[in-house]
Amino acid sequence: MMEIKNLSYHYKGSPEVLKDVSFVIEPGKFLAILGNNGVGKSTLLKCFNHILKPDSGEVLLDGENLLQMPTREVAKQVAFVSQSVPDTQMTVHDVVMLGRRPYMNWGFTEEDHHIVHDAMHRLDVEDMRGRFLNELSGGEKQKVMLARALAQQPKALLLDEPTSALDIQNQHQVLKMVRDICHKDSMIAVVVIHDLNLALQFCDQFLLLKDGQVYRYGDHTVLDTTALKEVYGVDAKVVEIEDRRMVLVKEEV
Repeated sequence: MMEIKNLSYHYKGSPEVLKDVSFVIEPGKFLAILGNNGVGKSTLLKCFNHILKPDSGEVLLDGENLLQMPTREVAKQVAFVSQSVPDTQMTVHDVVMLGRRPYMNWGFTEEDHHIVHDAMHRLDVEDMRGRFLNELSGGEKQKVMLARALAQQPKALLLDEPTSALDIQNQHQVLKMVRDICHKDSMIAVVVIHDLNLALQFCDQFLLLKDGQVYRYGDHTVLDTTALKEVYGVDAKVVEIEDRRMVLVKEEV
């Protein structure tokens, strides 16, 4: 279980971006962090794993405060996947092997290699293990970065807009892979995402941020007409079409 308690953060010279944010994520749940641009979605995510240091609050994972752990230990608990992928001339195998660095002492072990190959197999990137990362498509690169994160064997997976630069096919593939891993391994997954329809299709829980605070948190029912109006400023509702929920925005006259 991951528990966020009274988390606050501000950038130097700026007012608070996050104000006493609190919520709980159960194992096996895929959470979408939602809200308008600038509300603090990515900032919140980066406060979970030492990328940013909160002004106050706690981030507890199975009762242990991540904010008080050494960075190396945090990397064994939490993996982070950003929206940008480095354009480097490293092989896919070597990139995924980087996920084992928090566990490494003098070199890679046979167990490390087994974990890496299993991660590549699960993300369906085994066939490209000898190719260079900078030769791959955007969707292929994102799958490789997910495999690297999986090789860390984390309890929680954090994703910062992982589908923003992908086409529709790769968006669905990547989010489906994350959802399936989350459910199968009882892993916590948290994604910052702008596309409400993708969030509704793949995520289990939804955290709506407004003015740096938790506006609502829960299942898909939190995304009602009132929430869409107050958080996004649009007249909209969630409709169900062929067993899928979608946000339908009313056109302005």
